[in-house]
Amino acid sequence: MYPFSAVVGHDDLRLALLLNAVHPGIGGVLVRGEKGTAKSTIVRALAALLPELDVSRNCRFGCVPGSTDCPDAPHEGSERRPAKLVELPVGATEDRLVGSLDLEKALTEGVRAFQPGLLATAHRGVLYVDEVNLLHDHLVDLLLDAAAMGRAHVEREGVSVSHPSQFLLVGTMNPEEGELRPQLLDRFGLTVSVKASRDVATRYEVIKRRLGYENDPGSFTSFWAHHDAQLKQQIIDARAKLPRVSLPDGEVRRIAAVCAAFEVDGMRADLVVARTATAHAAWRGADEVEEQDVEAAVRLALPHRRRRDPFDEPGIEEQQLEDAMREAAEHAEEPGDGPDDDGPGGGELPEPQEGPQGNGNAPNDRPAPEPAPAFKARLLEVPGVGEGAPGKRSRARARTGRIVRSSKVDGSGLHLVDTLLNAAPHQHERGRTSPGLILAASDLRKAVREGKESNLILFVVDASGSMAARQRMSAVSGAVVSLLRDAYQRRDKVGVITFRGSSAEVALPPTTSVDAAATRLKKMRTGGRTPLADGILKTHKILEIERLREPQKRPLVVLLTDGRATSSGLGGDPTKDALKAAGLLEQTAVVVVDCEQGHIRLGLAQKIAEALKGACVRLDQLSADHLAGVVRAA
Repeated sequence: MYPFSAVVGHDDLRLALLLNAVHPGIGGVLVRGEKGTAKSTIVRALAALLPELDVSRNCRFGCVPGSTDCPDAPHEGSERRPAKLVELPVGATEDRLVGSLDLEKALTEGVRAFQPGLLATAHRGVLYVDEVNLLHDHLVDLLLDAAAMGRAHVEREGVSVSHPSQFLLVGTMNPEEGELRPQLLDRFGLTVSVKASRDVATRYEVIKRRLGYENDPGSFTSFWAHHDAQLKQQIIDARAKLPRVSLPDGEVRRIAAVCAAFEVDGMRADLVVARTATAHAAWRGADEVEEQDVEAAVRLALPHRRRRDPFDEPGIEEQQLEDAMREAAEHAEEPGDGPDDDGPGGGELPEPQEGPQGNGNAPNDRPAPEPAPAFKARLLEVPGVGEGAPGKRSRARARTGRIVRSSKVDGSGLHLVDTLLNAAPHQHERGRTSPGLILAASDLRKAVREGKESNLILFVVDASGSMAARQRMSAVSGAVVSLLRDAYQRRDKVGVITFRGSSAEVALPPTTSVDAAATRLKKMRTGGRTPLADGILKTHKILEIERLREPQKRPLVVLLTDGRATSSGLGGDPTKDALKAAGLLEQTAVVVVDCEQGHIRLGLAQKIAEALKGACVRLDQLSADHLAGVVRAA
């Protein structure tokens, strides 16, 4: 394994991992970065730095000797073993993560027994999730809940088990392949963005070290063993010192002031910064937290919590941090009641103030928040039941999700209860005399599961002069951005096609990077004639290509147009050609957003929708409830 100390650069990432090793209560690390930046290498190397553990002998959960809250308790004897690094693959099932009924014992001995999952194996070690943004959302929820509570609760198939599950959670991801939902981002204690250095000397050193490791791994590892041993001892010393590190009241106020200045949601950020600052002080060997510890903690704990929108850039600008720390310094020096004055939780709450807060002239007054987007589409779903990649949009048969029934032929995985129920009436005639069941092939039942799938959402936008002249493009852009935000939350793949002048163009090929679609949309050019037929033909071509790439991903086309067709690449009547081209999309779910405005309406978009066999909704009616009903009807 490549040594931790031999990794070049990435100082913030190294610090974040080491602080979590000192204080696992921080909540783990999310590593964001482009491919080929040693994200996986440095995480795997961390396990070698963790101190060895005293564990109960023959305990499946690796519990501390003498623990009584373990399903395997009481224990006899103890042993030492290294801390484990457990990797959670992207294709893991819920059974593999949390554990399940031990089928072998159930079928042969007729008893219920729990088979631990990866959450049990990772107890007191490292749980590493590569490409965490591609992991099924319900699995991410499960492991984050376990990381937050320190315990895993399993209630399934007649088994009820609660076991300790305390681990250092590390996730890595490439933002180009899609983002995590804000709710999941907030559950990671710290986040670090990494990218390859553009400095020639640094890149030179990376190449030399990596080639040296590949040529002679033994000698290379031995050379760096001393450096890793020093880090390991520093972790041990910091862990021992951590309970004795004090957090002065002034630093608590500083933390509260910084988090308030960055307007983070909730209180998790404040607590994470406090824990991280304490761990940083212990890492330095200090007896109490100081300003430098708080600043280091803020750099790691707040960047991902500032994103109010999926299209916001992550991170903290240096000037913002300096301003926030300077403002927080005033609060840190203010006298006030606190835990040291009035006991635990001491200090009086401030008196409520009457009337509006602030007059617009005070330096701490903040501008009113921007109004919410005009369009809030919450549901665009493809009719029927698909079999696409996991997501949060349309109904689908899936390998994960809730079990809706059992079947003899279709499904995935064994439906144990129905299998046993089918076998039970035949035990006497099969001559059963022992506790084990006698099974026949005809008894087996498979679990039919239903969950949600992601879809391909293809936005086809009329960018012609008839749209721009009436100043509708700002409203259209707002609608598309809101729909893109919805696609981001539901894990969809999105693409953008625009048509104007004499032809249509693919502004963004289908991708899971929804923020890239928003960026391209802002750069969209408008004006010229309306080649509606070419826009539909281009849509058909892109859909055919995507069906070859991902045949199970069902598409949904959102066409935003006023229905006017003034140009055709087919050489005939523009409107007739558009209606003829629409026949190519008859088997595709389509929603037409009618962008026509004014008292006199020609209703051309409605005719296009009828030719497409899709639903039609006016732009000014594009509300969540209305759109949900329209798409269901489609």
